[in-house]
Amino acid sequence: MEDKQIIDSLKGLKEGPKKKFKQTIDLIINLKNLDLKKPDEQVDTFLLLPRPKGKKTRVCALVGPELLDQAKKSMDSFVAQSDFENFQKNKGKAKNLAESADFFVAQANIMPKIATTFGRVFGPRGKMPNPKAGCIVAPNANLEAVNEKLQSTVRLLAKKQLIIQTIVGNEESPDEDVKENVKAIYNSLMHSLPQGNNNIKSVYLKYTMGKPVKLV
Repeated sequence: MEDKQIIDSLKGLKEGPKKKFKQTIDLIINLKNLDLKKPDEQVDTFLLLPRPKGKKTRVCALVGPELLDQAKKSMDSFVAQSDFENFQKNKGKAKNLAESADFFVAQANIMPKIATTFGRVFGPRGKMPNPKAGCIVAPNANLEAVNEKLQSTVRLLAKKQLIIQTIVGNEESPDEDVKENVKAIYNSLMHSLPQGNNNIKSVYLKYTMGKPVKLV
């Protein structure tokens, strides 16, 4: 993918009508020649973007006493182990929690309890703490560093449909930042898809409320 392709597509996005809110920019990649019934042809990976992704990532920590003080200071929200029972008894409360954060960070030595308490609600929503994203941490972890890393982390997921959609910036992001994020995602997929470029049908950039602009 050439730099000029991306920059030209960004110009196309900006020609649309302005909204009263700051729109994000999504990268949409349509896939082909993959059988998603086969686990080895599914896509599920996490990528650390080289530039800011243009939107705050909400992170919630599920912790024991060892990380509780850090969680209070470093995370957007937290649930202490001593409060797990309240969520296990109240499925609605667990559902609200699942929707309140983009990533959940879990203290490793209480992971079995976390799975028992939140698994039924978080699992179907793809919100269980994921080791691929660095979301299962030791009791002596630095939660501030974990949160900082997750601010630049995106998930590339195609398990049920042949499409990947993820944020790469917002309408105020410098073109250079968006370009570098797009290239990082595209190049990562090239290395992870079974047939590389032959598994990519088309690529678009899109504002939140705008029409897609074709890249490839």
